[in-house]
Amino acid sequence: MRRLRLGGPRLQAAAVTFCLVGASMLDAWLNFPKPRDWTFYASVLAAASLLLRKRFPRTVLLVTLPGLYAGTAMVASMVALYEVARAGRANWQTWSAGVVVGLGLFITWPLSAFNKESLADHTLDLIHAVMLAGGPAALGLLLRTREALSARVAELASLRDHERELHAQTILARERARIAREMHDVVSHQAGLIAVQAGALQVTARDPEVRQTAKMLRGLAVATLEELRTMILVLRAAGAGPTELVPQPRLTDLPRLVAESEVDAALQLLVPGDAVLPEPVERAAYRTVQEALTNVRKHALGAPTEVVVRLDGDRLLVAVDNGPAATPGRLDLPGGGHGIVGLRERATLLGGTLTAAEAVGGGFGVHLSVPVTPPPGSARDHLRD
Repeated sequence: MRRLRLGGPRLQAAAVTFCLVGASMLDAWLNFPKPRDWTFYASVLAAASLLLRKRFPRTVLLVTLPGLYAGTAMVASMVALYEVARAGRANWQTWSAGVVVGLGLFITWPLSAFNKESLADHTLDLIHAVMLAGGPAALGLLLRTREALSARVAELASLRDHERELHAQTILARERARIAREMHDVVSHQAGLIAVQAGALQVTARDPEVRQTAKMLRGLAVATLEELRTMILVLRAAGAGPTELVPQPRLTDLPRLVAESEVDAALQLLVPGDAVLPEPVERAAYRTVQEALTNVRKHALGAPTEVVVRLDGDRLLVAVDNGPAATPGRLDLPGGGHGIVGLRERATLLGGTLTAAEAVGGGFGVHLSVPVTPPPGSARDHLRD
């Protein structure tokens, strides 16, 4: 059954060729009763040449012309003209072939008989020649155009599928980046708090059993942070994009963040209560303070920290500055090094800047400046937190 299906088009093409050659042979046979001269054999040769019309359409057309002009190879010439038109575009070769076949259909053989015809006969012959030559040429060009359009449609469908695949991959990459950012900004922050509180309990508790439990909790928190760091690395390697979960915290959540940070920090929120700020700007300020406090807790235990958030004209300024650590050493918490990088990317997308550097007298400072109105060409409209 499979071989029959594969051979179906070939069998159909062979049947069409057989019918066309048979019709051309019949045309020559009926128009040349015995005795027959060379014009009959020229018409027979024209009919036989149709066997090669697909491979050599222009050569077959030239072979049919003697039979057309001197004999009655009208069917063979029309078929050859159709193949020439279908094989190429509407160029000079197609038009020349149509004119040559049209002249052969218009001029009757012998020429003496053509000269004896009246003007009315010549007019009818011209109409028939134009129709019989223009029909095959137009049909061939139409099928050629149809094949070109089908190929173009198939190409467009392939491009559309490829575009959909790329769009799906982009969405997947953004979702992975969103998850990575959320894990870093929220989950690791909370796990770091657990580790800090467990470490403090381990140091201050007098009961050995409580100290052992605190030590175990701190170890679990540190292990959780390590696992989170590994997962964040994997997710960041597979996706990109400044996206986060919604709803996200705003400036009004900063007092609670500072109070729960386990850091000696003082907050100055110098933003009027009636000020309306874009949500991405407020979330960028919140994440900046959150990341800076997390770094203080990791690298500068007990350092006095000042958090200032103020509205200066059309820009929101955030400054988190901490002094040197109150006690030597630091809490041994793992970090992926992506926090400041992510904050800088977020600030750039909002049309702002972020700097993070050590202070001259010791300590560290993180400063954010973002416009509260979208600058020209900003990607804020496409930024989803």
